[in-house]
Amino acid sequence: MVGDWTLLALRGRYEEFRQRIAAAVAEPGGALWDLRGLRRLDTAGALTLWQGWGRKPPARLLWLPEHVTLFTQFMQPDAVPKRRPGLGLQSGALKLLAFARHGVDIVALTGRLVLDLGRMLRRPSLIGWREISANVFRTGAQALPITALVGFLVGLTLSYLISRQLKTYGADIFVINILGLAVLRELGPLLAAIIVAGRSGSAMTAQIGVMRVTQELDALSVMGISHTVRLVAPKVVALALSLPLVALWTGALMMLGGMAAARMQLGIDPLQFLQVLPRVVQPANLWLGVAKSVLFGGLIALLACHFGLRVKPNTESLGLGVTQSVVTAITLVIVVDAIFAVLFSNVGI
Repeated sequence: MVGDWTLLALRGRYEEFRQRIAAAVAEPGGALWDLRGLRRLDTAGALTLWQGWGRKPPARLLWLPEHVTLFTQFMQPDAVPKRRPGLGLQSGALKLLAFARHGVDIVALTGRLVLDLGRMLRRPSLIGWREISANVFRTGAQALPITALVGFLVGLTLSYLISRQLKTYGADIFVINILGLAVLRELGPLLAAIIVAGRSGSAMTAQIGVMRVTQELDALSVMGISHTVRLVAPKVVALALSLPLVALWTGALMMLGGMAAARMQLGIDPLQFLQVLPRVVQPANLWLGVAKSVLFGGLIALLACHFGLRVKPNTESLGLGVTQSVVTAITLVIVVDAIFAVLFSNVGI
């Protein structure tokens, strides 16, 4: 064999060459395959030869040492996957098993965290005040600009749509009731939690994942330092403290956007809006929103740490862990919010 067996040289003619190679292999006695005359051979050319040979090297084969590396990758058992019956069922069972394993690991991590928090309360010297303060700043103070912008725009849009409908029936003043209840009870905590999950939760997972890649977690274990005391507890406590404040800030900006839209659409003065709001929205709604925010913050941080600790020492696993962390956190936040809405449907209304 002579010439170039590369991606550019074979483009558009792969099937033709495979058939010719297969025909040569099927000849009685077997042909002699001498690859030493090839000027260039890349993975595409090697794969074409391999498939034409019937996925096994021919009996009479002469090649150069550099060719061995190209063909070795095709000799691995999983190099060219084959379709097997029942693959869909097996894949579903594996996904269900992985989901159950995640659930067990999260419960185990929660148990270790509760035990370590109790130990930290008995021995305050174990509490990482500096780490908690740094995480409060990163997850709380630095999240204020983006939550303010999104909250104001969402409140503006929501109030604008509500005002258009209420104006039709002459029920302009009820925009304060609807907007106040929706923002303080549901949308403020939920919107803040989703933004923080995408912004801060991913950062927590990436931070712990990089520590796994650089073997810093192994170093902590060798020194006898608990991962939950040093890494998980400060993040969970910090986010449980900062998210309620971020939710109140987001709700305030949503109300400000709602007041602006109500002023433009219905002519309701902002001062009137502020005077009527405390009378029509009971304080229980505000406390319920704060309680949900505390739970959301702890849940987001716990999931972020869980997926960060499960990262394997490679970059592909790090990216997958960050993605799973954000998606799982946002999904569970919405599920928990729905559960709260059903359980406390008669509170504060």
